[in-house]
Amino acid sequence: MLINYQADSFFDEMLDQSGNPKDHYKAFHDIISEASAEELRKRHERAQFNFLKQGITFTLDEYGTERTLPFDFVPIIIPEKKWKEIEKGLKQRVEALSHFLQDIYGEKKIIKEEVVPTELIENSVYYNEEQFSGIDLPLNNHIFIAGIDLIRDENGEYRVLEDNLRNPSGISYVYQNRHVIRKVYPELFERYSVRPMENQFKELQKALFSYAPRNALSSPHAVLLTTGIYNSAYYDHVFLAKQLGIELVEGRDLVVENDFVYKETTSGLERVDIIYRRIDDDHLDPEAFSADSESGVPGLMRAYRKGNVTILNGIGIGAADDKAIYAYVPEMIRYYLNEEPILKNVTTYFLRDSEQRDYVLENLEKLVIKNVGASGGDDLLIGPNASEEELTTFRQKIKETPNEYIAQPTIELSRAPAFQEGEFRPRHIDLRMFVMKGEKINVLPGGLSRVALKEDNLVVNSSQGGGIKDVWVISAEGGKDYA
Repeated sequence: MLINYQADSFFDEMLDQSGNPKDHYKAFHDIISEASAEELRKRHERAQFNFLKQGITFTLDEYGTERTLPFDFVPIIIPEKKWKEIEKGLKQRVEALSHFLQDIYGEKKIIKEEVVPTELIENSVYYNEEQFSGIDLPLNNHIFIAGIDLIRDENGEYRVLEDNLRNPSGISYVYQNRHVIRKVYPELFERYSVRPMENQFKELQKALFSYAPRNALSSPHAVLLTTGIYNSAYYDHVFLAKQLGIELVEGRDLVVENDFVYKETTSGLERVDIIYRRIDDDHLDPEAFSADSESGVPGLMRAYRKGNVTILNGIGIGAADDKAIYAYVPEMIRYYLNEEPILKNVTTYFLRDSEQRDYVLENLEKLVIKNVGASGGDDLLIGPNASEEELTTFRQKIKETPNEYIAQPTIELSRAPAFQEGEFRPRHIDLRMFVMKGEKINVLPGGLSRVALKEDNLVVNSSQGGGIKDVWVISAEGGKDYA
């Protein structure tokens, strides 16, 4: 089954350049090498059926069109020694971002000392000093859950691709990936000591309730606020609410009275102290933001400003995951923590700078262009794969609104085997790691690998047709520490 699989010139997660399995993949390689094509096909189909049976879907549009996320049973395996380095780097990054948010909505030291350009923050569509400054946040922290996207370059070095702080999705898929692969390939877990994740929701629940506001009830009440079934990540919302033991609500279920938030029930009003929101700032409160929002709660910002309710992730948090701000995170780490970054960024060009802009316009076909405020692969150009028409369109966009875009080199994302049409094919992947911050920082030991299922495609987002894989952190066995 693997005889035609070639690692080529890309960094391959499973095979070395000679085509031999790396130490930490040998057991997996042996199992699938011994399996027949028919057996593998049946297991693949069982995995897809399990996702469909459990209703694990991704909503594609406002009409509620759904599709099952394609699941690939070849996991991304990370040895414990390498994981410790990644974990330390993720904690460092989220700690620095937390300091940054507290600073820009407070004393603004990093701006005054010109470590980060003032205009980058002030021009961010997510920064609103008037609305968000001066709020007394529990734990002095905006970040409850962060989704940090990692890639491995052509040398196998881990780099941060994006910081997702507003409403990072995908935790539910992490758990369901693990559940399904255990059912489809139980013998793999006899060969590997995979770090468990079952106790992580207790940690997440503990972190959630550590954000109880100063005026909270003695037994704080938390809810998860969703826009409803047409949200692309609605399954994620349902799963998280259930696992955290909190109610899933929509804006119409909540009301503000005397600057406190209440949930309407058949027996009357019930106080709400913590809202884990999965909707954007602009739709939270029609009195404070978009007046035409039908998914928000009128008066919510008044209750928030008075410390009567906590909203997680914090309002205004998008100012720190803007793609233009991303390039300055290493400087934040040095500035706030007095440490060198453990995880490196991808080189980034700012198109507001005329010299960098000229270079990008001359080399557009070699670069990746991203809208600083977009997500999910929207308004994105992959230069090497773009048509002349697409290149022309983006040249015009950059000339008209250079501040809205950044450019990065086309990174040759690492590849891993994906089972497609009865054989294993090399496909590009990335990793989304989840960092939870309460009184302490905790990193989910594993994560979500997104895989581009089309040949040579570098866009792995689920909204753009990508699939998903499980991510294993494996412990050393028999005194052997995997490289």
